[in-house]
Amino acid sequence: MSSLDVSRGVCALVPGLQHWLENAFFTVRIVEAQSPRERDDRRVLLATEIGHATHRDILINLADGAPSLVSAANGLPARVAFGLEDMGFAFALIAELARPAALPAVGDAASARLMTMAGRVARSDATVLIQGDTGTGKEGMARFLHAQSGRVTRDFIAVNCAALPETMMEAMLFGHRKGSFTGAANASEGLFLAADGGTLFLDEIAELPLALQAKLLRALQEGEVLPVGATHPVPVNVRIIAACNRNLAAEVAAGRFREDLYWRLNVMPLELRPLAERPGDIAAIAAAMLLRQPEFIWPTANALEKLTAHVWPGNARELGNVLQRAVVLRDGDRIDADDLHISGAPKLRVVQAKVLETAEPIRLRDVAHNSKLEAVRAALRETDGHRAAAAAKLGISERTLRYRLAEMRELAA
Repeated sequence: MSSLDVSRGVCALVPGLQHWLENAFFTVRIVEAQSPRERDDRRVLLATEIGHATHRDILINLADGAPSLVSAANGLPARVAFGLEDMGFAFALIAELARPAALPAVGDAASARLMTMAGRVARSDATVLIQGDTGTGKEGMARFLHAQSGRVTRDFIAVNCAALPETMMEAMLFGHRKGSFTGAANASEGLFLAADGGTLFLDEIAELPLALQAKLLRALQEGEVLPVGATHPVPVNVRIIAACNRNLAAEVAAGRFREDLYWRLNVMPLELRPLAERPGDIAAIAAAMLLRQPEFIWPTANALEKLTAHVWPGNARELGNVLQRAVVLRDGDRIDADDLHISGAPKLRVVQAKVLETAEPIRLRDVAHNSKLEAVRAALRETDGHRAAAAAKLGISERTLRYRLAEMRELAA
């Protein structure tokens, strides 16, 4: 946890702030504004206590009228002014202004408990498997684990396994020797050796082909990699954090993922819940996203209520899209509920394949192929066009689903 000092005057004025900060993964210390402090201490003080503030502090003022944020500049601390109606988002904003860069934005009590457990996991060197839907913050959690570990001074390298070209996966992960294949004009150390001493984050681990899973298993077991074209393995000291947006145990049961690799990865499992199940995080993530905009725009209490009520099938990515649209398209100086254009999951227009009349006999493989395409259509109908949900229902990857949809479009052309 990160420490944050809060003056007694602040606690008396807005007693709910301490509870919010604790849910945001801060250890709150109640202090006198004028008490001695360490150089790097950060404090939340009343605006009237500015004489005891440094540029690192946050000054708050509870006042009627439109809320405001003045960022820290020219040696002066950040200043936040708000009324009772905007207190909920103001608390999230104060926590975000104080949040260290490596700490994910959280505001839900359950998320704070998960972060506490993750902090303990980070101090070990054990392999971690993070599972959760797309947009739940798996990479952010991985970066937190690295930042809290003994490897923080070394590299953190993130790779999306689904984005690696299948023909180059092995060379990109484990490296290759010069001339080991066509086009290998120079040797490459690969991502494992690039992360030596640090952390390698393997996102979408379920997308690795079975043959490459065996080589990954050996690298984890033996602590060494064999570059393409090499005859001797190379020792490597790297911590692996893997992530998946599908149930990896189900992938094992379906024969698409090696059971021995699953148990090697699943030493320290962390499950990230959908955003709809942690409503306290919505204001925290919204504050973080709005602060990254070129101009900070306050949402109204009605807007925040609308955000909290939505189920967010796209999780934080959908929330970011909604807020960015609202910042650009808003009618007034603030983001109101009417500025939040929230819709359900996109519905795909499924085109029925044309039935070709032919005198030739129907082949069994064509029947099987057409059955697969019909299963795709049915899954999309049942999930209202949500691709990730349809892929999970079919037991295939989103990449495979995209291939099937492309086939359907070609047949309909």
